[in-house]
Order: sequence, then structure tokens, then C-alpha cells
Amino acid sequence: MSERDDLVGALDRDGVLAGIRWAFTSAADRVAEDFSEAAGHDATWVGVTRFTLFRDRLDRVFSCRRYAVADGMDGRLSLDVLHAELSERDVDTFPMLDPDLVVRADLSGSPGWSHGHTRWLLASSAFGKLDELPWPQKSSTKQLVAQQPTDEPQEPTLFDQFAEEEASGLVALMAKTKLDLHTLVVGHSLDAEHGGRELVVGQPRLNSDGGSAWYWNHDLLQVPPLDGGRQQPLVPVSVAPDTTPDAPVKLRRPAAKQSEHEQAGL
Repeated sequence: MSERDDLVGALDRDGVLAGIRWAFTSAADRVAEDFSEAAGHDATWVGVTRFTLFRDRLDRVFSCRRYAVADGMDGRLSLDVLHAELSERDVDTFPMLDPDLVVRADLSGSPGWSHGHTRWLLASSAFGKLDELPWPQKSSTKQLVAQQPTDEPQEPTLFDQFAEEEASGLVALMAKTKLDLHTLVVGHSLDAEHGGRELVVGQPRLNSDGGSAWYWNHDLLQVPPLDGGRQQPLVPVSVAPDTTPDAPVKLRRPAAKQSEHEQAGL
């Protein structure tokens, strides 16, 4: 079994891919609904808004940050908070996942999430251009991620032409900056005007030679499940002895401390 099969298979079996798919679909639907050229919305508005909502939805579905209960609380988060500003479809398809399944794992200020020993970051692209993402023009963090080695078969690149001492220097540089977790990237794009959207998860390739931006990637929108993947019925939990029916609640994980380096960039 290949590296790709191992990673994608594990994320799929545990419901992580269903959570990512739901988060993106919710964010993209909201952007498409609110988009208005007459109001002055442009590609920048679409990109910034999509990123912000995507990050928020990932935190919701994986019980991170403001969607987790702070230490000292009763360990519960009202569904009024969890479902705030979501559409009826979003609520109906919300995947009910173990709150300990995923944790926030930011990398040098870039928002990230991790499951086991696998982390993923986000990267946006113009619609139809995901395979051409220019990692050498991205942040140093994304460049570092794109330098990770892979076990996947590779096509010849310009690096093959390096002199031996140059290749050794590159290996030494990568060894000094080895990441704490194997890090993937979730690439996403949206054509708000015409409804086109793309969502992949994969291992980026530092395409200094102008080639593909990925060693491999997996299309998360190939067969989007109608029921949101791993949705399970909520069990109402009474929060106080009262004659009035209480709002449903959901057990959540204690909130992780927010990274002081976090930034809301694309």
C-alpha cells in the first residue's frame, strides 16, 4: 500500500475527511449565498471570506478553540453556539465526531489541525489552478511543508541535475528544519459566480521547476455523501432540573490554549 493510500485511508476511516468536506461545503455555500458584485465583492473578498469561514467550520466540526469548553466549565457546549449562523442543511449534515478526534496544531502562525501523527494546513487557489499552486511564492511555512520527502514514485525534476554537493546541502537544510508532524495541505478554490468548487488533500511539492504542485492529492468532492458522512443522531441532555425542556447539548473537549502566533491570513 502506498503512502497516499495509508494516509487517506486512515483519515477517511476515522471520519476526518467527512469533517473537512462538511466544513468546506458549509463555508463555500455561505460565500456563494452572500456574494454580490453589486455590493463590491470581488475575488479578494471571496478568498478572505472563504478562508475565514472554512477555518471556523473546521474548528466547529472538530470541537476546537471557541467551540470547546474552557477549563472549569461543566464540559458542555450548547448547540445554540455550535449551530449559530449555520444553514438548515449545515445542521442536518453536521458530522457528529469524537471531540478528541482532531486538535489544533498551528505551524508558525499558519492555522493547522492534526489527527494522530498527521497535520494539515489550508491553501487557497484561483478556481481551476490547484495543480499550479506556486509554493516557492508562498510563505516560508508552506515552502517548508512542500520540501518534505515522500515515498511516492516521483517524476524526474530539476533537482536531479544538482551537483552532488548541492544536493547534499539541500538534504542538510531539510534535516535542520524537520517538521514535528507529517504535514499535508488541504487545497481549496471557489468560483462564487458560477458555483464551481474544488477541494483536495495532499502532499505539496516544491515546484521550483514549474511542474505539478503536488506529489499526490486526493479529491474530497468526488462523491460527497448526502448525509454528511458520519452523522449520528443527537441525544438530548438535560442541563438543569426544570419543567421547561432544555436545549440539546453536546459534550465537548476542553479548549486548547490559542497560539499567540496565530494569524488570519490566506
